[in-house]
Amino acid sequence: MRVVFMGTPDFAVPTLARLAEDGHAITAVYTRAPARGGRGMAVRPSPVQALADTLGLPVLTPASLKGPEAAETFAAHDADVAVVVAYGMLLPPAILALPRHGCLNLHGSLLPRWRGAAPIQRAVMAGDPESGVGVMRMEAGLDTGPVALEARVPITPGLTAGELHDALMPLGADLMGQALRRLEAGDLAFAPQPEAGVVYAHKITNDEARIDWSQPAEAVARQVNGLSPFPGAFFEGDLGKGAERVKVLRALPASGSGAPGTLLDEGCTVACGTGAVRLLELRRAGKGGVASGAEFLRGARLEPGARLST
Repeated sequence: MRVVFMGTPDFAVPTLARLAEDGHAITAVYTRAPARGGRGMAVRPSPVQALADTLGLPVLTPASLKGPEAAETFAAHDADVAVVVAYGMLLPPAILALPRHGCLNLHGSLLPRWRGAAPIQRAVMAGDPESGVGVMRMEAGLDTGPVALEARVPITPGLTAGELHDALMPLGADLMGQALRRLEAGDLAFAPQPEAGVVYAHKITNDEARIDWSQPAEAVARQVNGLSPFPGAFFEGDLGKGAERVKVLRALPASGSGAPGTLLDEGCTVACGTGAVRLLELRRAGKGGVASGAEFLRGARLEPGARLST
């Protein structure tokens, strides 16, 4: 099939690779423009553009898809279908209408739950028992279109958003590969999303990253795991040289009680509003690598009874 691919981050890379391996004619790759990032803040292409360049595929990085010029450029690709994976830009109705079989989106949730920008993080933060990916035909509404295929993944205790993200990437690539094979054979059926159960996955804000030890232990653990590895839940405490920010990258509810924010034992168990959490992986600002709870306590010279937040 003649495919226009639209995607930007790592999450989209396996799907582009799968479509190329399956022999589809990828007539254009749309992605966000190169941006500064990483050490030295060098200008870097998006992960999707990096793969597209390797595959010798034409890349477009428009600042907008609105207007007749953008629609004319898109129409010239003569696409059977557009495949959209975390592109990061809304597709106006004029673009949605151009491919012969419409635009298929790979979305990182079990719709209609977690429509929107941050479905993977929100699923972990909410304590959902499972997540998944789905192939949906796009409409003008935000993730409102009918769904053709889904694949599910359990969210086990201690699973981070980063680990769920990495599990969904190849699963999504397989699902979209299957969707295009069935679409080409005329065997891809869509079902409307249920009207009940709609939840929106709003973009993560910096305010959500600060740990509030007065919350129940389960909520603190979900916050930590759902924001790991980025942006990373954190607390600020005096570790001997004034206030210092520490990111917590993995946690589990644990037994114990005390004043919220109090270190309860040498295993890095911390009291919460109700119950306690065991901090399994932490990173101190400017210290580089990830440390276990015990390693963090040794390095910070903290003993049971210490308060972790200033």
